[in-house]
Amino acid sequence: MQVHRPFLLSSITLAVLSLINQASAADASVNPTANAISTNDVSSAVVATDNKPTEAQQVVVTGSALGRGLRKVDAPYSITTATEEQIKEAAPLSTADLFKIVPGVYAETSGGQTGPNIEVAGFPGGGDANYVTIQLNGAPIFPAPTLSFMDNSSMFRLDDTIDHMEALVSGPNTVLSNGQPGATMNFILKTGEGGDEGLFRTSFGTGNSRRYDAYYGGKISEGWFATIGGFYRTDNGVRDSQFPTDDGYQLTGTLTHLLDDGKVTLYARTLNDKNLFFTAIPVSATASGVPTGAFPGFNPLTGSLYGNETRFFMIQTAPGQTQNIDMANGRGADVHTFGIDFNQKVHDWEVSNKLNYVAGDMQTNAFFTGSVPQTMSNYLTSAISKANGNSGAVTAAGKATTGLATYTDGSGAVDPNQQVLDAGAWYVDKKIKSVTDELKFSKELIKDHTFTFGAFLADYSSDDLWYLGNSVLMTATTNPKPINVTLNNGAVISNNGIDGPVGYAQHDSYTGQKTALFIADQWKATSQLTLDAGLRYETQKVNATLGNITSGNIDNNPLHLYNQGASMLTGTYQSVTQTDHATSLTLGGGYKLASNVNLYARFNSGHLMPQFDDIRGDAGSSATAPVQGIKTYEFGIKAVTSEYSIYASIFHKDFTGIQQSQILSNNSTVWYNYGSRTNGVLFEGAWRPFTNFQLAFSGDYEDGKYTGFQGVDSATGTSDNGNQLQRQPKFQSRLTPSYRVPTSWGSIKMYGTYSYIGKRYSDIQNQQVLPSYNTLDAGILAVVGDKLEFRLTGTNLNNTLGLTEGDSRVLGTTSGVIMARPIFGRAIEASVTYRF
Repeated sequence: MQVHRPFLLSSITLAVLSLINQASAADASVNPTANAISTNDVSSAVVATDNKPTEAQQVVVTGSALGRGLRKVDAPYSITTATEEQIKEAAPLSTADLFKIVPGVYAETSGGQTGPNIEVAGFPGGGDANYVTIQLNGAPIFPAPTLSFMDNSSMFRLDDTIDHMEALVSGPNTVLSNGQPGATMNFILKTGEGGDEGLFRTSFGTGNSRRYDAYYGGKISEGWFATIGGFYRTDNGVRDSQFPTDDGYQLTGTLTHLLDDGKVTLYARTLNDKNLFFTAIPVSATASGVPTGAFPGFNPLTGSLYGNETRFFMIQTAPGQTQNIDMANGRGADVHTFGIDFNQKVHDWEVSNKLNYVAGDMQTNAFFTGSVPQTMSNYLTSAISKANGNSGAVTAAGKATTGLATYTDGSGAVDPNQQVLDAGAWYVDKKIKSVTDELKFSKELIKDHTFTFGAFLADYSSDDLWYLGNSVLMTATTNPKPINVTLNNGAVISNNGIDGPVGYAQHDSYTGQKTALFIADQWKATSQLTLDAGLRYETQKVNATLGNITSGNIDNNPLHLYNQGASMLTGTYQSVTQTDHATSLTLGGGYKLASNVNLYARFNSGHLMPQFDDIRGDAGSSATAPVQGIKTYEFGIKAVTSEYSIYASIFHKDFTGIQQSQILSNNSTVWYNYGSRTNGVLFEGAWRPFTNFQLAFSGDYEDGKYTGFQGVDSATGTSDNGNQLQRQPKFQSRLTPSYRVPTSWGSIKMYGTYSYIGKRYSDIQNQQVLPSYNTLDAGILAVVGDKLEFRLTGTNLNNTLGLTEGDSRVLGTTSGVIMARPIFGRAIEASVTYRF
């Protein structure tokens, strides 16, 4: 049993600062810094100034070590922003899908609302979202960017309580907050300071989707503001699963109080959402495993392995013990968030404190596919051979010669030519808790040198219960039917569709503590040249209590072949503790060629600490999970005029010390240790040749290769060094035209996006090819007066077959048919909004 001391930094800080403020209120003075904008005065992503392009005055706070914002065009790092309306026009399928507007990030959201794989250019993730942090008002949702079956974005939903979004790739955040060296997406909540505002919205669309949104915010008394908003939604999805694909709600509230030269915002958010999680399905392929199109009888754009007959399962976890699975719970979230965002100038010190508390339950109830389909006849042949090799079964009943396959619903025997497959019914429950706090003090201590001193603390935990494996035999069709199989000697191969036991049981508890101290200096060397430097020293301690497992039969019946060799918890535990230290550095600078033209350069030396799952992987060995080292070099230009804007950069990234695991269909785990090297270009911008028309564009090119592999890969017999980084396209781009037509009654805006995703490989070995694909999205918004809005949007209107993932449960590839995960087919949504 571990004892944790109360997390007191935030409450002590706020109490002390309140006393200092009261004592100094009479003589406190304002000493604004040139070219900076206080975050207390920024309630929108865009601040308009007369005679200057509006975009040029856009203010960002993410990545700034100071207690204030700075103009986006002046920020010496790559950062993308989106207003509330721009977020809606992007029509993201999920929080992670919004990353599609960020150059250098590729988000695989083909799994649904949750559980994405998010790849950052030059960061060899190989799945999950190790190099991505989601922030709310500058505080990380969870200090670890990814745990198995849980990433930051899965704990967050988009709604009308969001004022705007800021996303940076690399940049100064390598020394700030949780020290994310990759991508950080920061959502800024509305506070009500912009005036009284309210809305109701109803949306409906493909898959019988229904969503209801509401928001209200404004002034409640002098110096006090509040907001409340959220949504409820339900839908059956583009992939019809015969039961709700998404079903849940989110509610968010804020309370803001203006202080003398500062403000404090309290926010709370509750999320209860169930989201079906989709994995690979059968896709036809060439003899060499290159995808070609639909597998017979299975539409890759709308098909699903879920259905009424594959929704509920009861798996045997030990003699006399079971676990119920409801696939409708999917990869959902029941999460509660509370935070305090404090900013104030005290005796010429700009003080910022960001506290965030999160607690909840993150479940996974989902199918994870493995081997490709085969005929029922071939399955029976293999089952008979396997049963006759089981000495216990042969001793009890002799050898089998034939078998019978029947549907579990009693509808009769299965045709021998019917294509069937196995999919694992996996159950994961993660009870999580996190407290993070970042405290910063900034002041110009030496002329033209503004120093920032700060600390970041985190105390977080996860209590995990896993039952992986549990293979289910079913037809290889949409809304499949489970299959029972018995042999003529009485052996039971499949019972209620389940033909395999728990392959990997796990009951582990983890706690982590992070302590980081950082210092930064911004030097205004000349009126044109600004330099900055930051240094961070971080200590992380992880304690893991790992459940021991054994292998055995669930019961004593030698003919119950479906539950033999099960992985079972013993009720005993082992403890593992690992402490790591790392230092991060950022050096950057910006040079103004003109008021709205800026050159910048940056060097980062960052790190990624081992996560809970890395510690588990080293249990029982003398090895320790390595600290990943990341070096990033970037040079860029930013230019904004009324006619155009351009943000572009070139980069080089070096990685060392990466450890990655892959769970195969036979429940074994393969571990990889390697590094990488990448060169590339990021770009985004817009062209505005005439009033009310804009052509926006964004994208990236990268050439990333693996390094550091020792020896040869047993799967290929060759080295993986020099292979293209898995899942990452060498080139991707987006082109978004929009045109607004003013009318006597309001306006009409038409917009669309053409997206191109280049060829990728799903695996480290570069054996599983994912061809390039393109999509077309479009929308139209009609604003009637200042009260009504009508919006119609469509995604993947060209109904393209784009694959984002191959078969991560196998090594190499297969011939004629593969398992892969396609993007969703065409979807249409219409909404009506009433504002008041």
